[in-house]
Amino acid sequence: MKRIILVLALVSVTLGKAQDLNDIFVSGVADAEQFANAYLAPVSEASIYSISNGWYNTADAKPLGGFEISIIGNMTGFKNKEDKKAFLLDPADYENLDFVNNPGQPRQVATALGDIEGVNVFVEDQSGIFYRDFELPSGLASENLNFIPSGYLQGSVGLIKGLEVKARFLPKIKFDDDAKIGLFGAGLQYDFTKMLPADKLLPVAISAVIGYTNLNGEYDFTESSTISGSDQRIDANFKTWNFSAVVSTRNIPVINFYGGVGYITGKSDIDLLGTYEANGPFFSETVVDPFSVSKKASGVSANLGTKLKLGFFRLNAEYNISEFSTFTFGVNFGFR
Repeated sequence: MKRIILVLALVSVTLGKAQDLNDIFVSGVADAEQFANAYLAPVSEASIYSISNGWYNTADAKPLGGFEISIIGNMTGFKNKEDKKAFLLDPADYENLDFVNNPGQPRQVATALGDIEGVNVFVEDQSGIFYRDFELPSGLASENLNFIPSGYLQGSVGLIKGLEVKARFLPKIKFDDDAKIGLFGAGLQYDFTKMLPADKLLPVAISAVIGYTNLNGEYDFTESSTISGSDQRIDANFKTWNFSAVVSTRNIPVINFYGGVGYITGKSDIDLLGTYEANGPFFSETVVDPFSVSKKASGVSANLGTKLKLGFFRLNAEYNISEFSTFTFGVNFGFR
């Protein structure tokens, strides 16, 4: 069993279990695509929420030339998301796939987030000459991992009165010789209280924030594939938007508090690429770039956080409540 977990320090995004999904191919491309969509949808949704957070730690925009550089980490939990850890697999919806035990009867099986193990399925042709059985893949919870982490570097600079620009970045890095991950994004924050004549006397600041994030991951499993072919890989792309209204305290020397209400929307595309040669009666020819798994997610979010400022050095932590709730923490260095 081999899982793709791309990890670099605080950065980790789960793309799937490529080698285990390979087994599904013996039942044909249509069955493999249907199973992959149901299996990967929850982890794709959770990842969309995970990388969308961390765009702000105050509503008080920086003055002209003020800047902050941050190391941000997110932990998006799914421990109590039982409805996201499993899906109902009905053999009647599949062309060639059925359960070894109680064939023909629908049952719950694990998604990429789940922990259901030991579910065996089989494929058999009409003549009965060809028969193969294998175990369906389980998910992250089966290995005691109940959150999806993500992380990146982020910078922000104050421009004209009340306007702040932001950028986040993680250079595309290769590790384990077959996995790559990279991230970039850009955002804007506008502090409406800066328009007021006595803004420096106000106890709070109010801002609007817009942030766009793009994450790319790639995993090459040609050497470990159970199906003959070439250049076999998974390519994943996540694009998300965060629109938020933020309020925070200000003018408190050491510690301030902030909160926001927002809307997160995004889409993931996970493409199974490469060539796959015949392996069984339902896989009768070489297939190139078999299919893509797409998932859209959107929803309202709300967060509450605090920021500790010790001169040039700052720390912040927040909790975001949404479809997949996220704990975000940041180590920040800045001047204003």
